[in-house]
Amino acid sequence: MISLGRTKAGSAPILANPVEVRGEWHAPPRSAALVIGRMREACCSGIRMVSDRQPQILRIENCPAGPPAVWLHRDASDTAIIHVDVGERAWTQLAYQFGHELGHVVSNSWDSEAKPSAPCQWVEEMIAESFSLRGLANLAADWERTPPFPGDAGYGKEISHYRDNILAQYNQIASSQGLGTSSSWFTRNRSALEGFVGLSDHAKAAISILLPALMARPALLEDIGALNRWPERAALPLDAYLSRWRASCKSLGSAGLLPDLIKTTICSR
Repeated sequence: MISLGRTKAGSAPILANPVEVRGEWHAPPRSAALVIGRMREACCSGIRMVSDRQPQILRIENCPAGPPAVWLHRDASDTAIIHVDVGERAWTQLAYQFGHELGHVVSNSWDSEAKPSAPCQWVEEMIAESFSLRGLANLAADWERTPPFPGDAGYGKEISHYRDNILAQYNQIASSQGLGTSSSWFTRNRSALEGFVGLSDHAKAAISILLPALMARPALLEDIGALNRWPERAALPLDAYLSRWRASCKSLGSAGLLPDLIKTTICSR
């Protein structure tokens, strides 16, 4: 096990608490821990962490037998366990997978009660993916300025290229669904969005709307720390889900702008 200790005095718990790296790595675990630490900072930079339900420890395990996921568990109740599936020195893949799952952790989806549920899981999946893609942009720029490995500044461009390819796919999906040209996109695709517990093609399409807003106004992301602080979590109709989210934002002192933005820029299309 490799442990990456606290990064900044006075940081929010998700930034300051230890990171443990375990599992079957095809590269030095210390190098993986370094990339994970960089991506953690890239994802969380510029965001006020408001959640009162964050883990004390992040554990990242490379598990080639399964897809990336937050492992919901009943032991080690202070620990969020993230599984990734990455190849040898595949640092961009590691950062991308870790960033998405970290988005779920920041959304308070990491303990034994955090089972994904219809009909509103698509909202969290869309946010977690956008959280990771924003983080990749920050990581690419940081890597070029101060590479974590000697002489490796050029790898920042590879990170940007990887991210650009993902966004191109999502923009193509959005175009094929008529998002941006049709006033009834959400109405036509609502059942598909709400019936899929995961990152569906329809949620990917919506990222083409959400991500630019988050890139321009990263402070919007503080509201994800207020997600899922009610017993039903995502198992509520959309209007009730957004209402609970706004109330949770208010109780934590966050602005509550993100649920309104999703309602007006995605659910009204």
